[in-house]
Amino acid sequence: MAKIRRIRLKSKKYEPAIGLSPGSVQLYKDALKPAINLHIYNAEEYQCIPVNYITELETRLSQFSEMKMWIDIRGIGDSDLLIYLQNKFSISKLLIEDIAECRQRPKLDEYGEYMFSVSRMLYVNPDLEIENEQFSIILFSNLLISFQDSYANLMEPVINRLKGGKGNIRIGGPSYLMYALTDVIIDNYFSLIYKLGDELETIEDLLYKKADKTLMFQIQNIKREMIMIRRCAWPERDKINDLLRTESKLLTKLSKTYLKDTYDHCMQVIDLVEGYKDLTTSLIDLNLSLISNRMNEIMKVLTIISSIFIPLTFIAGIYGMNFAFEDPQTGKILRNNMPELYSENGYVYTMVVMLLIAILQLIYFWRKGWFNKN
Repeated sequence: MAKIRRIRLKSKKYEPAIGLSPGSVQLYKDALKPAINLHIYNAEEYQCIPVNYITELETRLSQFSEMKMWIDIRGIGDSDLLIYLQNKFSISKLLIEDIAECRQRPKLDEYGEYMFSVSRMLYVNPDLEIENEQFSIILFSNLLISFQDSYANLMEPVINRLKGGKGNIRIGGPSYLMYALTDVIIDNYFSLIYKLGDELETIEDLLYKKADKTLMFQIQNIKREMIMIRRCAWPERDKINDLLRTESKLLTKLSKTYLKDTYDHCMQVIDLVEGYKDLTTSLIDLNLSLISNRMNEIMKVLTIISSIFIPLTFIAGIYGMNFAFEDPQTGKILRNNMPELYSENGYVYTMVVMLLIAILQLIYFWRKGWFNKN
């Protein structure tokens, strides 16, 4: 029998402080300390430099100011780093607040000299839990800064393309790198949806073998996960649409051309989610229908048994009343009482009659089709 992997949502609780002034940096509980990698590249070369301190980052930025750069920050548990970036690049404090809060829906904000993009990054961790993390990007003309909640290395395909230097990844500029990162996020949506789809197929096979309420609970969990994916994919589609329509010079024509393909992928994700969500509803209805049919089969068997024994019980009840044919004290014959009570073969005759009644009923039920499984 096929087994279900039971992918489930990971529970995360964010408790925002109430009454803080706009732009306040509030790190959520258990936020990870930043791991910073500085990717420096142009058409001819590429370097990846791990950065440990803010002062080292300042030095590296000055050292490679003529090249294109990507500051890859994983973990946002350092308010000093966020404040440094805010002051270094004249970033709005409201934008920094959105990065630290980690509960933003996908969106695009334009600030003239830079652009701010938020995506929801979905993937399955080794514990078969769905992670729902915020992935933020600040785009400048020659620089891209990315922020993610965890140390998960989901952008490894983009880094490998930078190392290889093939295609447009090095010559397309930071806006093309922004497209590449967004495209990887959408591709992870596909991976997650296909895994949940495999679970649904397994559950469907199990349903036809034996319907069970535990399967219904698992279907409902998958439906919740599909709804969560849809909540991420719909605003992601709107964000990409905003990128295609913007007149900002930060986005090149090349980047917009490839973003159209990402937009198509996002629409495919939405279509898949809607299809699987409808399938979960159908499977829940199917499960309830199969359970109801199984209950009907049980009730039919009980009805047949009851129908057979009702006349037999009636006969046994009549002859169990023991109304004597003769008064034991006076010897008077009571002709309106049971003359069969003292019949020599009365017991045999009664059992034969009851057996014939049962056989006739079985034949009748068989001809009516009550014994058919369908």
